[in-house]
Amino acid sequence: MTEKPRAADPGDTGSAPGGSASEPAAGDAPRVVIRNNRKISQTSEPEGAAADAGSDVPAEGLVEDAEVVVDAIQVEAAALSEPATEGPPVVDSPASPVGESTAEKGSDGAGGLGAELAALRSDLDERTRDLQRVTAEYANYRKRVERDRALVTEQATGSVLAALLPILDDLDRAREHGDLVGPFGSVAEQLIAALGKFGLTPFGEQGDPFDPTRHEAVAHQTSPDVTEPTCVQVMRRGYQMGERLLRPAMVAVADPE
Repeated sequence: MTEKPRAADPGDTGSAPGGSASEPAAGDAPRVVIRNNRKISQTSEPEGAAADAGSDVPAEGLVEDAEVVVDAIQVEAAALSEPATEGPPVVDSPASPVGESTAEKGSDGAGGLGAELAALRSDLDERTRDLQRVTAEYANYRKRVERDRALVTEQATGSVLAALLPILDDLDRAREHGDLVGPFGSVAEQLIAALGKFGLTPFGEQGDPFDPTRHEAVAHQTSPDVTEPTCVQVMRRGYQMGERLLRPAMVAVADPE
């Protein structure tokens, strides 16, 4: 800062007012000094007033001292503000140790994944059991439907064949009397062959062992010619369709003596 020449004061004794006594020592901390730095116009005021104000207005040396003090305060304030702005950010210490929090988070994540995986496996097992149960039920349903269909077909066919059995009995009697000849005989053979295609099978011949499940005994006698109950006379033949008995044979049975 450029110093201005100071006007000679008649009361000046050769030392600047507020000399070394106003300057801060080297080891002392700067202190704040508030001064009145207003300029006093020497032309507008009278000489008496100027002489009286000369003793109250600080010299320019005091102004310089105030500026030095202000500069020191600004430097100190800047030095105090720099660490807060340029220093590393302050991080609050965690409530719990970092290792424990990481371990807890890891365990929570693993536990969540394990629980989710267990739930998915449980759902998969349940869906698999449902699928197996539905598949088994459908297979049983198909078997039951096929069995019922076959049973209904067999019953219908058996009913039709059972209704034709009296006609076959008449054909047998006509054959015994020798009337089944010519075109009538060929028609009878064709009818018997057609009914055979539906599984109709006649049984009951003379000399067959007596079977109470397939024969109906209407006469009983003894004979020295047989060793077991035997059908000695067939009065009406029996018929069966596959394993199903449509009508038992009516026979006369002879027991051994």
